[in-house]
Amino acid sequence: MSANNIPNGNSSVSTTQKASNKLNNPPSASSSIHDASTLSDVRAGLAALHVRETSITNRLNALLSSQADLSRELGRLDLLRANLGSQVIATRSISNGMLSSAADTAGRLSSRVKELDLEKDRVQQTLKVVEQVAELKACVHGVVGSMGAPQDWEAAAGYISRASKVPEPIIRGGFAAAMVPSVEVPDAPWITLENAKESLCGLFLREFEKAVKEGDGAKITRFFKLFPLIGRGDVGLDVYGRYVCQGVAGTARATLRATPGDTGKRDGFFYANALTKLFEHIAQIVESHGGLVERHYGEGKMVKVIERLQMEADVQGGIILDSWGDERSVDRKLTDAKSYPFSFLVQSFLPPQRTLTGTPRMNSPALGGGTNSRNSEDEGVDMKEVDALLSEISIMLGRWSLYSKFLASKCRVSLVSRIQSNPVVLMINSMQNPDTPEDAPLSIPEVVTKSNLSRKIASKLTSPYNSLALFFFRRSVEKAFQLDESPTGLSLNINKPIDGNALYIISAVDDVMYIVSTIIQKALSTAQRDVAASVIPDVGRVLGSDFIGMVQRRMRDESYPQPTVQGGLPPENKIISFIVLINSLDVAKEYLDRIITSQLGTSPDQQPNGATDSSPLAASFPFEHDVTFVTSALNTLHSTFALKTGELISDALRVLFSAVVKQRLKPVLVEAFRDADYWRSEDELAEIARQNDEDEDEVIDRVHRRFENGWDALMKPIARIMTPKTFTALMDLTATDLSKTLEKRVWSYSGKTSAYGAIRMERDFSGIISTVSRGNYSVREMFSRVSQILMVANMEEEEWEELNNDEDEEGIQWVLSEDERRRARNLVKA
Repeated sequence: MSANNIPNGNSSVSTTQKASNKLNNPPSASSSIHDASTLSDVRAGLAALHVRETSITNRLNALLSSQADLSRELGRLDLLRANLGSQVIATRSISNGMLSSAADTAGRLSSRVKELDLEKDRVQQTLKVVEQVAELKACVHGVVGSMGAPQDWEAAAGYISRASKVPEPIIRGGFAAAMVPSVEVPDAPWITLENAKESLCGLFLREFEKAVKEGDGAKITRFFKLFPLIGRGDVGLDVYGRYVCQGVAGTARATLRATPGDTGKRDGFFYANALTKLFEHIAQIVESHGGLVERHYGEGKMVKVIERLQMEADVQGGIILDSWGDERSVDRKLTDAKSYPFSFLVQSFLPPQRTLTGTPRMNSPALGGGTNSRNSEDEGVDMKEVDALLSEISIMLGRWSLYSKFLASKCRVSLVSRIQSNPVVLMINSMQNPDTPEDAPLSIPEVVTKSNLSRKIASKLTSPYNSLALFFFRRSVEKAFQLDESPTGLSLNINKPIDGNALYIISAVDDVMYIVSTIIQKALSTAQRDVAASVIPDVGRVLGSDFIGMVQRRMRDESYPQPTVQGGLPPENKIISFIVLINSLDVAKEYLDRIITSQLGTSPDQQPNGATDSSPLAASFPFEHDVTFVTSALNTLHSTFALKTGELISDALRVLFSAVVKQRLKPVLVEAFRDADYWRSEDELAEIARQNDEDEDEVIDRVHRRFENGWDALMKPIARIMTPKTFTALMDLTATDLSKTLEKRVWSYSGKTSAYGAIRMERDFSGIISTVSRGNYSVREMFSRVSQILMVANMEEEEWEELNNDEDEEGIQWVLSEDERRRARNLVKA
């Protein structure tokens, strides 16, 4: 058999054979016969063909042997198919002959069972109707019987309550109309029950009012609980509301009639206490009676009583506020405050004018000085009365806030109870608001926001408070500068001792910041967002315009360190006064930071946005986003004041440096570098020291010692007067300018310095830098250019070459450019 005869088999075998040929017979083996050129190649190709023939023959034999098994299995399948066909025929005959009748029987049984279930359900419904009618009949007869001779009102109300549970269609149905009436009770059941309700409602009203007149609390409670049983809960709540409102009105009138003292004038916090008692009385009623109302009338029904109480609070609170406004003459004080001219502040900001009588004494209590030191008090506004009025209003507003918070919490509890008791409402609320009702922000209820008392408090308390607080603060700032005093005994003479423990500031800083703390604390104690929204920005505006403006004007017009003669130094008193004003701004900024921090609990710079739940203000401002708003207002006040004072301090420090420090530092440097001989060698310097009979070390350290003496004489008197922060800022300015001056001086020695002189120069300049940076190491960074210039100038050639080969090896952070470093290497003369 040859390979060319293989395709004569069936298709499947042929396909398998082709695949086998591809795997077992590479193309090179079959083509070797045709390419053979020698006898050995022909024999090798023939042997390969014999091997292929044997392999193919074996595979064909295997396929032929498996064909018999396959035919046997196919025969078995044909037999099974024949048997299955007979079974199918038998099954169909069984289904058509036997099961069809059974299926019909099952269908009839199912229909019968459904009919029985329907009849059973109808019977049960009928029994339920009969039971309800029987219950209705028992209740109707029970009501009539209880209202007869026994006069058992609780039992009668109980029967009516039981009858209310019977569906209305049953009560008014024909079956009840036929079965319930009797000889004793001939009317239809709904008529009998309605008449009983009306009769009992009138009876309960009379008894309730009688108990109120007699002051019988037990009887009041007894009949109050019966109204919801007869379906007259609204009537009960209304009459109960009138009852508690009578108590509220009576207590309020009694409080107003109780005039303290014998003068008949209600001084102090009388009206604030009266308003407090009104709110406390209402809160006590809501707290103590809320459980009774909710238990007998249903969840959320106390809100109806609260609404009725708020109406009475509107009346009584309005009376208190009207009486307070009339007796305290609030309108007149508001008019006086709004028309107050602030003469001292206005005139202080006018350009200074010289008159024939001389310039006014700006530090005197008043512009004119002399005997007219209190003329500002004659302008119609008593600051003590305004302060007392603000305190009284703040107490009233604080009590109103507590009262509003209490009612809001009670209304929210009622709302939560209603939602939780009604699954449908609970589902809708959860879809609209993912937060649980308990976790939702507290909001002021409409019973408060839409009340007349709320509007009256806004017009008679909040608005006057905002106006009077602004006036009081601005007038306090004016008075603080009228009575301002500067520290005495200060001197720039280091040998003259002064008190080193005190802060050298003007007295107006302490007075103004004390008033700031008081005003802010009092405004926040009201727990009113509207008050905080007005008072806090007003404080910031007055501080920015009047306080900072007055200090700035004094810096410019009174204490500016300007020399009296061209090229000279400013007078010492001007310098000291200017420094004191700089200190005053710095201390004022620090004081305000402490005030804001005490209110927020953390520093304004560390106050996170939105993280206000843990703030001390959260308890005072619980409504929605009020605490976030107030926190933002305080932070804005702090940042704005800090920005304005910081800018003014920076400008003033630049003036102080230019006019004082820089002018005095020039001769210090001239003296320090006098006779500086960096061109001499070590031997020449030693010879000069011997000729002048001087110690060589003293000659070497002469520049450093001269500068240190001059520096201490210049800066120590200033340092002991200035605050640490302002002096540090002044030192930064001085170091920045001094570094530039020293750098120019170093470059001026270029090509004129000996090798030994460069070493001495680095030592002298390092000593100067150490003196300047003493106590403030960060100042050294400002002299980095000078230090690197001298370092490069004194490098050995090997170090310089190694540095040039690999600049990163030393890890030096260069502030000099490559050209400047090469220039520094030429500092020493060749």
